[in-house]
Amino acid sequence: MASATIVLFSNTLRLADNAALLAAVVTRGPVIPVYIFDEQSPKVRPLGAASKWWLLQSLKALRDDLRRCGSDLIVRSGNTTDCIAKLVAEVGATGVFLTRGYTPAAAMSEQSLHEMLEKKNVQCRRFGGHLLLEPEMVRTKTDTKYTVFTPFWRTASELIDATEPQPAPKAIPAPEHWPTSEAIDSLGLEPKPAHWAEPIAAHWQPGEVAARERLADFLDGPVQSYKQARDFPATNATSSLSPHLAFGEISPRTLWFEAKKHMAANEAIVTGGAHFLRELGWREFSAHLLFNFPNMQSHPMREQFNKFPWGEGNSDLVHAWQKGQTGFPIIDAGMRQLWQTGWMHNRVRMIAASFLVKDLLWHWHEGEAWFWDTLVDADFANNIASWQWVAGCGADASPYFRIFNPTTQGEKFDKAGEYVRRFVPELAAMPDKYIHCPSSAPEDVLELAGVTLGETYPKPIIDRKKARAAALAALASIKN
Repeated sequence: MASATIVLFSNTLRLADNAALLAAVVTRGPVIPVYIFDEQSPKVRPLGAASKWWLLQSLKALRDDLRRCGSDLIVRSGNTTDCIAKLVAEVGATGVFLTRGYTPAAAMSEQSLHEMLEKKNVQCRRFGGHLLLEPEMVRTKTDTKYTVFTPFWRTASELIDATEPQPAPKAIPAPEHWPTSEAIDSLGLEPKPAHWAEPIAAHWQPGEVAARERLADFLDGPVQSYKQARDFPATNATSSLSPHLAFGEISPRTLWFEAKKHMAANEAIVTGGAHFLRELGWREFSAHLLFNFPNMQSHPMREQFNKFPWGEGNSDLVHAWQKGQTGFPIIDAGMRQLWQTGWMHNRVRMIAASFLVKDLLWHWHEGEAWFWDTLVDADFANNIASWQWVAGCGADASPYFRIFNPTTQGEKFDKAGEYVRRFVPELAAMPDKYIHCPSSAPEDVLELAGVTLGETYPKPIIDRKKARAAALAALASIKN
């Protein structure tokens, strides 16, 4: 197997616009696609249950795509550097190509891999592709790191290369003899209990082909009203591409290029398309923040919040939040949507997160951990940056005193209660006037709707006026 090249698929589970794979194919030697399921390298954070379900399906889709190109996927589990070292020895590889990662764990793993390969005189090449821009490229005029989104995105937008994404190779040179591979099903990615995956599977189709189809559907319709409609959870107005991006099934450059192409051809979608690209910019901003400020994974970016008096909280209240039993319908609908589908509408994410950190005074770490475990689109940088934003302790953060009122938010963004009725069916018969505040409904209205507070649907678990006062008092304690 002389001159074989190993292509490490980690955060890039696709064939198209995969610079590492295409560079390996150009060498014209055998190419060995490899995925390492690594929960052993330093600082690696194990995937959450929902992400594992997605990864299981995505790896199978990637394997099938590779086989259609005359190739295959070699799967190993363990420390990435150790696994690659063994594979290099087995196949006599002269090169290892990979797509760059940007988390602290990815940086450590890639450094370890590079040092090991250098000692073995094996070429190690690292390519971009998981982001639109390399973090080192985006700096202020005084050569400092951005911590505010708007100027960051203004600069980044001017630097993005509009080059057309590279297509997938039609054929991939295969080795004469394939090294052994672990079975994908042996990696322990199947959710336990297994029935938890059933509702998620009804909503999603992982894989590169599905990602491209979802993008096409979005650009052919919902993008036109995206700017206005994306805040309304009952409306199917978002792209739902976030899990495909998180697993690298489609490149951000593909999204950028295709959106720009559609915007140039159809003036009606320019406004929606620009707002969609701006949301892609928030993903980019989060990744750059974590790369530039790696301590933000465990510490608030605003240092005064190190002394914020997060309450130890009532674990029963937090459990009620996790299960969608708070007595605040828009929050309960969102948390149940998360549990049932592995995803939650972004507007509702902000409302639910605000309730946890400000109404319940629970540390944002706990909310971030819950979303990491339950979201199919759990992205390390996005998740941390978003929770710090809501908590008021991150970069360009929402002011801590901005406390979402779940009742008024529900009335504004789910006026007819369609979203609540979908995920909180015990309130389905409530009239629109009380769908977001059943605790305020007269007894005869509740009785007619078949709702018994405290039995069929919970009473509010907190007094929000008292909770707001406590949150503002906590903020005042760190002002100086």
